[in-house]
Amino acid sequence: MEIFLETERLILRRFTMDDIDHLVALDGEPEVMRFINGGRPTPRHEIETHVLPWWLGYYERSERYGFWAAIEKASGQFLGWFHFRPREDDPPDEPELGYRLRRSAWGKGYGTEGSRALINKGFADIGVQRVVASTMAVNIASRRVMEKSGLRLVRAFHQEWPESIPGDEHGDVEYALTRDEWERQNAATD
Repeated sequence: MEIFLETERLILRRFTMDDIDHLVALDGEPEVMRFINGGRPTPRHEIETHVLPWWLGYYERSERYGFWAAIEKASGQFLGWFHFRPREDDPPDEPELGYRLRRSAWGKGYGTEGSRALINKGFADIGVQRVVASTMAVNIASRRVMEKSGLRLVRAFHQEWPESIPGDEHGDVEYALTRDEWERQNAATD
């Protein structure tokens, strides 16, 4: 197991092809998929042939960025995943933070714990200048994770989606944290 990052309660490790069942179960939870596609499961075939191979290939493209399985230290249970990587048209030192956790892991602080760890690693070790994250405006739980992780709301926007899902009429929101803001936050807690 190649550990990328460890927190008090989590291990973030690289994915392997052995994680297909974990991802199928995660994406099979309607509540988990609610703000992604309206609650439909991701077909196993899509995870096997597209999603997971693309994530595994990301490790070849970058040692610093990618997608990681979130494992609860105490139980060894798969809780979900985090990603920390630049969006397609963004500078390489401005990664996007993302996460998807099992319903059973919600409300326990895992999203914030993993997000803070990735943000801190990004600024302290990788040399990022800005971290961004976005979600639907109505996804209050995800917005709270972003806020508790130190990101601040920078804009609301509307974008075209392949299909409409409940709540998309309210648009999306983007949160961000710059290196200067992160340094000020850390100086205030020292």
